[in-house]
Amino acid sequence: MVLAAIPSPSRGVVHLGPVPLRAYALMIIIGIVVAVVVTGRRLRARGMDPAIAGEIAYWAVPFGIVGARIYHVLSTPDAYFGDNGHVADVVKIWNGGLGIWGAIAGGALGAWFAARRLGISLPLFADAAAPGIILAQAIGRWGNWFNQELYGKPTTLAWAVRIDPAHRADPGVATYQPTFLYEFLWNLVVAGILLFVDRRHRLGRGRLFALYVALYTFGRLWIEMLRIDTADEILGLRVNIWTSAIVCIGAVVALLVVRRPVDPDVSPEEQRALGLVQERSRRRPAGAGAKPVAEARTAADAADEPNDTSRADTSRADTSRADTSHIADGEQPVTEVEAGAGAVPSGRTKVDRPPAP
Repeated sequence: MVLAAIPSPSRGVVHLGPVPLRAYALMIIIGIVVAVVVTGRRLRARGMDPAIAGEIAYWAVPFGIVGARIYHVLSTPDAYFGDNGHVADVVKIWNGGLGIWGAIAGGALGAWFAARRLGISLPLFADAAAPGIILAQAIGRWGNWFNQELYGKPTTLAWAVRIDPAHRADPGVATYQPTFLYEFLWNLVVAGILLFVDRRHRLGRGRLFALYVALYTFGRLWIEMLRIDTADEILGLRVNIWTSAIVCIGAVVALLVVRRPVDPDVSPEEQRALGLVQERSRRRPAGAGAKPVAEARTAADAADEPNDTSRADTSRADTSRADTSHIADGEQPVTEVEAGAGAVPSGRTKVDRPPAP
């Protein structure tokens, strides 16, 4: 006997006049917005133009959606090409059916293409984007709740999700494991771990993204084992279980093997000196990279030089070296040469200027 259960929405679409507003699509859009905002803030902290997040999303999002749909169709072909399938349903993404592995592959391809056009480091951008991506995935999972899909095995747990008769895998069973909720919560945990590691134990370029992939796929392993929706199998296991295991192992290997320079954050003062936190009449080209902080500070100090000669003997503070005490053991800070396009060098140059006359 089920004493309590999570109710499912009675419908997943609201009509605004002749325009249908589908909850599944709305969750995806909200997730994309959150990912772009979070990534932009993290890019700014690394001394890069936050607008780069939107410029890369312009390419990565369409590529990701197409890749996600292709993966879903190929992994569940009977729903579209089987005896009772409908080929026309292939394009109906609003009804659900976006495979995360295709989304990651397609999105990575779009991001790579955009990064090459903008002249920036893809691993650097991927590290900045990782927490935002996993938050977007967490939000997107609520679209499955609205569509009453991708739930797990029958259960009588108090947090079971109640499915309407039209969407039940077993007509005689009303409550199932809420796998959408499990993945939502797991993704939030992964996001928290990524932010903690990035703040306290900064990894080399590209390794935070590898950690994101490893953690996410580890969670998908046990979540996939609970699901009962139709899927192809290999040796008795769902294709997504094999995919999760293989990708997880690959990400762990990359995390352990890859050794790249570390991209330290820049201080709020340095961000202002670089023009990243104020209105700009003309933005630097995204691929041009940021000026060395010492140079930017020199220009900023010259502009703010007081005319009052009583302050002529005021001493100038040396430009402090970025605090890299939080960098993981075995990693080295980025140098000006290693930084690449878009990154701020971790080395700081002392700026000595003669006192004002």
